[in-house]
Amino acid sequence: MVPLFILKTWSVILAECAIISYLIPLLQAQENFMALDIIFIQGLKINAVIGVYDWEKQFKQPLIFDLSLFTDLRASAQSDDINDTVNYKTIADEIIQLVENSRYELIESLAEVTCEHIFKHHQAVQQIELTLKKPNAVVEAETVGLKIIRSRS
Repeated sequence: MVPLFILKTWSVILAECAIISYLIPLLQAQENFMALDIIFIQGLKINAVIGVYDWEKQFKQPLIFDLSLFTDLRASAQSDDINDTVNYKTIADEIIQLVENSRYELIESLAEVTCEHIFKHHQAVQQIELTLKKPNAVVEAETVGLKIIRSRS
């Protein structure tokens, strides 16, 4: 007959083995997990010719962009090097140039083109959440606009 304390010891060992065999795949998956940190640009004000009505096409109107750019910031955090990150100043300048040189009727089109540009020129960006506001479009409202979320395909 096996003493009771040995049976209890074996049951603890078996339970620990079961826990470890459960945790190993989770830990391995975590090693391969890509962090999605966020670089954000909030309240980027740009004047643009945009709108469906003739009077809207005669002058520039204010647009306000809020962007969240999802990326992995671990390498830049380690290196402390601007070349290892998504440079928000560069992206802001590119969006300003893109918007100022564009003529769209719909903010939907401008938002989509903006996301496509960022994905094309900034490989580290994996996902974008873009809010585009057109504050003077409806007099009775503080602002109107849209929010889109796009992921790299």
